[in-house]
Amino acid sequence: MVSPPSSPSASLSPLPSVLELAPVVPVVVVEDVSDAVPLARALVAGGLPAIEVTLRTPVALDAIRAIADAVPDAVVGAGTVISPAQVADSVAAGARFLVSPGWTDALLDAMKGSGVPFLPGVSTTSEVVALLERGVTDMKFFPAEAAGGTAYLKSLGGPLPQARFCPTGGIGPAVAPEYLALPNVLCVGGSWMLPADAIADGDWARVEKLAREAAGLAP
Repeated sequence: MVSPPSSPSASLSPLPSVLELAPVVPVVVVEDVSDAVPLARALVAGGLPAIEVTLRTPVALDAIRAIADAVPDAVVGAGTVISPAQVADSVAAGARFLVSPGWTDALLDAMKGSGVPFLPGVSTTSEVVALLERGVTDMKFFPAEAAGGTAYLKSLGGPLPQARFCPTGGIGPAVAPEYLALPNVLCVGGSWMLPADAIADGDWARVEKLAREAAGLAP
């Protein structure tokens, strides 16, 4: 999918799939926009270029814009996208991919029309089948641990092998390799490489170290 001409990311190469960017996608909640750029630089230096900035704070769009402008090696996206308006705002801010915790027809249509890759959230077999019916094969499995974890995803792989997932929700470094070992899981999302105290202290070297460890979890 190619970004529309009006998008700030139009001059960048289109992304084939969010799932193929890195084995781990950091899920980032930015409280202070001044943290966005150094945080992103630390993650990229640690080998995690795909960065999902969740739309959970008032500065989230500004954070996406700052990362898009100042960290060219980062592939910044928007997470917790729950409305067509947020789709438009995120792409205008420079988001190169979109992630939602769930989906509706209106939200899915907006994401499909955005010009950037997207991962609609699912937690049931019926939701997966409904997306496949709409031509969508790449999905977010959320909340992963609460919704059945690796056992559930393994069960889906038999009847629905065409569905590919990025599980997020309750995943840490101990269980991430178990998810990544599944054939229908291409990456996982998590925030364990972003400890609150490290961000509060501006300890970006620690973030980079944890990011490098996370990047090494790929089988």
